[in-house]
Amino acid sequence: MNTGKKQTKIIITGFGGQGIILAGRIFGEAAALGDKKESTLVQSYGPESRGGSCSAQVIIADKTIHYPYIKCPDILICMSQSGCDKFVANLIKDGFLISDEDLVKPPKNLRKNSFFIPATRMAEKLGHKMMANIIMTGFSTAITGMVSVNAARKTVEKSVPKGKEKKNIDAFNKGYEYGVAALKGREKKAAGKTGAFE
Repeated sequence: MNTGKKQTKIIITGFGGQGIILAGRIFGEAAALGDKKESTLVQSYGPESRGGSCSAQVIIADKTIHYPYIKCPDILICMSQSGCDKFVANLIKDGFLISDEDLVKPPKNLRKNSFFIPATRMAEKLGHKMMANIIMTGFSTAITGMVSVNAARKTVEKSVPKGKEKKNIDAFNKGYEYGVAALKGREKKAAGKTGAFE
């Protein structure tokens, strides 16, 4: 992703217990340690940690970040309807809206850079609903390119519990592959190649 800016501002939103903060930390650490950029992470919880509203604000930049709070994100990643409703109006005009399609209804005025993935359903098929955040991390990495795939994958590997690395890397890869396929499908449609034999 090239926003033409010196900073990329990301808000990840959902409920406590979905691994929202971990997803934010993965992006921040991948940017800082893997891609050698500057990054900040601000976390916000509702009145209850599990089940209450939760968000992570991540800024990735080439230079020093002087203010870590985000008003208008470039990328909004939603894993709850309430989170989408709260932040979507502030998403920049050509920003990316990325959502779990089973948990978030598409806004009435759908943006051109809107992408959906059944992350929770995919995680359930892998045998662990709690890996939906890792699937979403892989998907968002593919769609936006905000961090490099190698940096994100390595950060996932060291951020998850011991013994769970392979399952989480598999989840990340599933999300990433889904994102690559979504981008290819979008490009094919834009080129007018929607026929069955093209």
